[in-house]
Amino acid sequence: MDKDSQAVVEQLNCALAESGLSQAAFATALGTSASRFSTYRSGRTKPTAQFFLRARRIGHALHAAREYRIMTAPATAAAIREANDEDWAWRMLLQGRDHLRLLLRRHDGSEAAWEAAPGTTGQAGFDTLLAVLTAREFEAAGENPPEWSSVEALADPWIPQHPFLERDEIIEQTPAYLAAVNIFVPARDLVTA
Repeated sequence: MDKDSQAVVEQLNCALAESGLSQAAFATALGTSASRFSTYRSGRTKPTAQFFLRARRIGHALHAAREYRIMTAPATAAAIREANDEDWAWRMLLQGRDHLRLLLRRHDGSEAAWEAAPGTTGQAGFDTLLAVLTAREFEAAGENPPEWSSVEALADPWIPQHPFLERDEIIEQTPAYLAAVNIFVPARDLVTA
């Protein structure tokens, strides 16, 4: 293997280590398969310059987010998936969204941690909601949303149970950007203190 290829392999290994993720999870975060990422790490296949730079940037940002104790998209999806009940899943979703807001305000590159594509939450509604809220936060900050946050509308309406609102009231109080993806949640349920 030539010196440049060896340097690329070393940098990819460093990015993986910095990310704190497994090889499979980091590959998902980068938008590729674990097997493809393995070929990059072995030097059998050369990644594009864009992929290489994204891996370094995201690996570094995931490391910084861990040091700040800030949730990332993969961590938020995992917290939702592991939640014992739906109330806790909502808390994790909103906490992750609020952490993204903090990173976007820093303007130090750490927001790249949210470019890392998450694994599934285990529920299509939460997967889509996480993507839509992420895109909305990036757009509000004047940044381009990560590729993974561009999603199709759900095939069937998702209207989570509400403790005191009826179905029609939930639909009526849902912001248009959520209704556009077939998710119905009152705007006030997305507000945090």
